[in-house]
Amino acid sequence: MKPPSVHAPLPDGRIAANRAGFIGGGSRRDVVRATGGRRQQALAIGLSLALSGCGAVGSVKRAVLGGGDTGPHVLSGFIGGVAADEPRAALVGREVLATGGNAADAAVAMGFMLAVTLPSRASLGAGGACIAYAPDTGSPNRGVPEAILFPPIAPRTLAGDRPAAVPMLARGLYLLLARYGSEQIGRLMAPAEEAAQFGFGISRALALDIAEVAGPLAGDPAAGALFVPGGRPLADGARLVQPELAATFSQLRTVGVGDMYQGLLAHKLAEVTAEAGGPVGVEDLRLARPALAPALEVPAGDDQVALLPAPIDGGRAAAAAFAALRANPRDLEAANRAALAAAAAARGGSLPALPASTSFVALDRKGDAVACALTLDNLFGTGRIAPGTGIVLGASPAAKPMPLLEAGIGWNDNLHAFRAAVGASGQEAAAVAEAAGLQRALAGESPGEVPPPGRTNAALCPRYLPGDAGLCRFATDPRGAGFATGG
Repeated sequence: MKPPSVHAPLPDGRIAANRAGFIGGGSRRDVVRATGGRRQQALAIGLSLALSGCGAVGSVKRAVLGGGDTGPHVLSGFIGGVAADEPRAALVGREVLATGGNAADAAVAMGFMLAVTLPSRASLGAGGACIAYAPDTGSPNRGVPEAILFPPIAPRTLAGDRPAAVPMLARGLYLLLARYGSEQIGRLMAPAEEAAQFGFGISRALALDIAEVAGPLAGDPAAGALFVPGGRPLADGARLVQPELAATFSQLRTVGVGDMYQGLLAHKLAEVTAEAGGPVGVEDLRLARPALAPALEVPAGDDQVALLPAPIDGGRAAAAAFAALRANPRDLEAANRAALAAAAAARGGSLPALPASTSFVALDRKGDAVACALTLDNLFGTGRIAPGTGIVLGASPAAKPMPLLEAGIGWNDNLHAFRAAVGASGQEAAAVAEAAGLQRALAGESPGEVPPPGRTNAALCPRYLPGDAGLCRFATDPRGAGFATGG
């Protein structure tokens, strides 16, 4: 099924994520430097999350992707692995793991890179959700998977001819890093900034998305100049340079993530989003907060599966599909019907055409894992770029429906060990893709093809991790344009 047009009118809907009070804002004066274990780090940051992104998450173990006189230290042996819908994002994640970062560090770097290399589905104007897991019972969530929720939210006032969502990606990734990571956020942003500044050959994934909505994109001067120059959609391998987006990343890296939500960049966004037809106010930005929440847990034999909890209804839909597949692993149609029925019930009515999303997973050598799903609530969001920032604006969930965001982790609570991580996308097939991917991964199989247009990214360790790392595998959907690497 084709993604909906960036002009297509869709029903109202609003999702709030304000349960934990994590802000990730503030000035450089408010930076908290936490040393010691991750629990102490999370406590210190939780006490003052009106702070900037740079320098706020512990001491730097080593330079990621460079830095230092002697360059980064590269690990030997099993380092873990990653999978994503866009190859450069996966390679950046693997590089973070290879230079000593953990799964959360890799996931943060991948999320920011996708905002550059797959701006049709991820952007600084996007939102999403992740499931994070650390097997150590001394971890922030004591060895139980936890959800980090930062879905696109609607401004307080629905206005403009292209209502935009409040950008949530930067704060969401910041919270993931503050809770589970070990590196400085500025270092994890650097590869994305470099790709935006110096350009890259676009992937087939982005080229296909541009071709799908080239006409509407060309209607916005900024988006048209980037993605449809001279009226010709960028093709696979064409070079894309985004200097304004690079400047925005530079500001976030040097001043801090908080600048986007209650600093100079917030005031700039309030001005330019109005120019782009989707005003987002300074107060909307200040109040936009990601949340921590207990994962939705589903039994899976000796193991358990953690899915995204409410208000993300993709987890409920995937749980229904997973239960159907446990009863009959071959009946994917019945599982899909169960998933869509559960999603419709969660939304209080029938489902509209659902928008595009993207997913990725990261696993490190210790068995820490992260699975994430991101969205602009439409292919290329509003179809417009906030002038002077390079940010593709997400569509407001008050004007367009949310996708079924899908991310899950399988683990064994008795062994305190990782078994599988799966992220999925694919509009109406996203939930059954997630369920089928997890079912196969828990059986020790690569997810392979799932019902179209579903796509999966997966990491699986049939004999657990900590455990036999030699059997761990990483996979992306063979029909897509993604990339999986590790070992």
